[in-house]
Amino acid sequence: MKSMERFAKEYFDLLVGEYGGINLTRIKEFDEFYNKQILDSIEPLKQSSKFLNDIESKGVFIDVGFGGGFPLLPLAKYLPHIQFYGVETRNKKVRVVSEIAAKLGLNNIKFLHSRIENVLIDTSAVCSLKAVGKVHDFLIKFNSAKKISVYFYKGPNFYEIEKSQIYEAKKDWNIIEEVEVKIPSTEKRYLIGFEPKKVPCGTKRIKQLVKVSDIT
Repeated sequence: MKSMERFAKEYFDLLVGEYGGINLTRIKEFDEFYNKQILDSIEPLKQSSKFLNDIESKGVFIDVGFGGGFPLLPLAKYLPHIQFYGVETRNKKVRVVSEIAAKLGLNNIKFLHSRIENVLIDTSAVCSLKAVGKVHDFLIKFNSAKKISVYFYKGPNFYEIEKSQIYEAKKDWNIIEEVEVKIPSTEKRYLIGFEPKKVPCGTKRIKQLVKVSDIT
């Protein structure tokens, strides 16, 4: 069995076994889990050289609203040399997913129980959101003192549903990637990446923000 498939099986067994009562996934069949959660997390890397190269060049990846650990844990497995951060508003999921990450032998992830608007990204980083909110609504929440890019994992009706969101986002952000991601036995998926038009200047001092560099 390939390394990622073995990882996926261990992950799935934890989600439906030891952590089954927490409802981190509604999927009960492994093949469906592998396609809709594991491949859905890592295929954008394989099908977008821009996305992968961006991560490799910045060396830091922040997953916002990771829920049951997606795409955070599969990406951390796939890119063990990258430093990952998971930011999540639900403390129980932070605690449980950090436990699962440890059981899966992932030591390149740091976790934070917070909202992204309370975080100052003080290092160059790639950020991701999967099944979390609308593009403009979330892009305006980011505070950065260094160059960042933000990628959204989106479903088949993204362009119809979020047409006005894209229009608003493009006022302050450049679209740096748009790709249709093909995954077996799933609906059409899209990866769309944004980069702010204005380069951050100096350190932002807004409220009491948690610096990414201080996350332990």
